[in-house]
Amino acid sequence: MSLLECLLQTSSTVTLLGALLFLLALYRLSSGSNSEEQGKQPPGPRPLPLLGNMLQLDLKRPYRSLCELSKKYGSVFTVHFGPTKVVILAGYKTVNQALVNHAEEFGDRGMLPVFYDFTNGHGKAFDTSQPLNYAVSNIISIIVYGSRFEYSDPKFKATVKRANDNLRISGSVSIQLYNMFPWLGPWLKSKKLLLKNIENNKKEMEELVRGMKETLNPHMCRGFVDSFLVRKQTLEESGNKNSHYHDNNLISSVANLFSAGTDTTGTTLRWLLMLMVKYPLIQDRVLEEISSVIGSRQPLAEDRKNLPYTDAVIHETQRLANILPIAIPHTTSRDITFQGYFIKKGTLVFPLLTSVLQDGSEWESPHTFNPAHFLDEEGRFTKRDAFMPFSAGRRVCLGESLARMELFLFFTSLLQRFHFSPPPGVTEDDLDLTPSVGFTLNPSPHQLCAVSRV
Repeated sequence: MSLLECLLQTSSTVTLLGALLFLLALYRLSSGSNSEEQGKQPPGPRPLPLLGNMLQLDLKRPYRSLCELSKKYGSVFTVHFGPTKVVILAGYKTVNQALVNHAEEFGDRGMLPVFYDFTNGHGKAFDTSQPLNYAVSNIISIIVYGSRFEYSDPKFKATVKRANDNLRISGSVSIQLYNMFPWLGPWLKSKKLLLKNIENNKKEMEELVRGMKETLNPHMCRGFVDSFLVRKQTLEESGNKNSHYHDNNLISSVANLFSAGTDTTGTTLRWLLMLMVKYPLIQDRVLEEISSVIGSRQPLAEDRKNLPYTDAVIHETQRLANILPIAIPHTTSRDITFQGYFIKKGTLVFPLLTSVLQDGSEWESPHTFNPAHFLDEEGRFTKRDAFMPFSAGRRVCLGESLARMELFLFFTSLLQRFHFSPPPGVTEDDLDLTPSVGFTLNPSPHQLCAVSRV
């Protein structure tokens, strides 16, 4: 159903629309004079009443539209997502200045409606998504529960699928509309499916936590859940019953750990394998380095420093894959004048990470896969300040160190044991690097062949 059809479905909705337009007009009249008094505000395209700038945005890939707008309006500009005013930060220098040099002012977390809802071989071709997501999800399971699941466990498979579906749905056009116009929620099937998946995952987690409560031993911590339960028990025994240590927060925390810790790493691994198939000479060079340094033993985290080319390939994949093109929203904690523009306290701010990872002034070939971006003239690994896949500042990804370790160990282990190639009848040139639409940018559906090297 189109937005127009949705708006015109009932007369009550039309009445509501008229009222909102009237209120919005009053708001703009009242806020305009204040803006002039407070200072020059970031420029941007003129918004339509209620709709804002949504007609100028590709809601499937809004980061592309925002990058185009930054060419016209500069590195700090304003867009309206529906009636919500948002400040966009584009380019390495601007994003770094805001998130690092002004970490306090830009450090508050922004909350979109959908995030609020979340918180309340044999040569045969195969899809890499399930095995990689299962493997990464089990890492989180061990950290959270102290144990792993069998890949054949139907409950585990269903939980991972729902989590993946939720991230895909969260990046859909209908959810983008919901974030702009929360009152559309009751009419959106995608939101209903999202909430149903969240509720089903919550029930599964509550069942697991219930079992862990029955076997809890305060002197033997199995994982995050045990630590949380022991702390909760200690506070309750001391008479403190109003802390953050309660069951709802535990379930929300576990859900967030699985959601944030599974898809992002699994997606990056899928991009790594796809790019190795796309560029077989690079895959061969990675294997050559792994073989000469590690041989046939199990790779260790400390091997990274001796595998500069492999490390450069992982970093370049994260840069080019750009799986989170727009960082999780921030809000300004206080009024601030930034790069000559006044930004009011409480304003939503979207750091445009794609504009940093593909900033032409920072990267020699920003739109091509080039591991040399992370190598010096002597072939040694070199860090780049504009490498920000985990964002930066106060809200940098808490799981960065875990994700970096997982990516290295999974990737080196897989390349050590398997040669990856296209399915029969498919060439490297046939592989499409256009990402699928979602909250994170996954590779388009594809299959690969994995042939054992031993």
